[in-house]
Amino acid sequence: MPGDFSLDPQEMAKLAGAFETRAHDLASAVGAFERVTGAEQIHDGFGFLTESEEVTSAYVDLAAGMGEALGNLARQFDAVSQALRDNAKNSEAADDALAGLFKGGKR
Repeated sequence: MPGDFSLDPQEMAKLAGAFETRAHDLASAVGAFERVTGAEQIHDGFGFLTESEEVTSAYVDLAAGMGEALGNLARQFDAVSQALRDNAKNSEAADDALAGLFKGGKR
C-alpha cells in the first residue's frame, strides 16, 4: 500500500555496521595516504631545485587538504553508523513496548 513505512531494526544495525566498516577502512587509507604524501616525501620526490619549490608547496597543500577532507568523511561515516545504531535500538524498544501493549502488558 502506498505510504506504508516500517523500520527493521536488524537491517538498520547491518547498515550501521557497513558504515562503521567503511569509516574504519577510509581512516586506515587516509593514514596510509598521509604517510606517503607528507611534506618530506613530496620534497624528496621533487628535489631541491629552486623552480620546484612553488610546485612542491602546491602538492604539499593539496595532499594535506585531501587528507583532512577524507579524514572528515571517515568521521562522518562513523557518526552515521552511530546514529543508525541508536535509531535501531530506539526502534526495537518502541516495537517491544507496542507489542507489550497488544499483549495486555505494560501501559
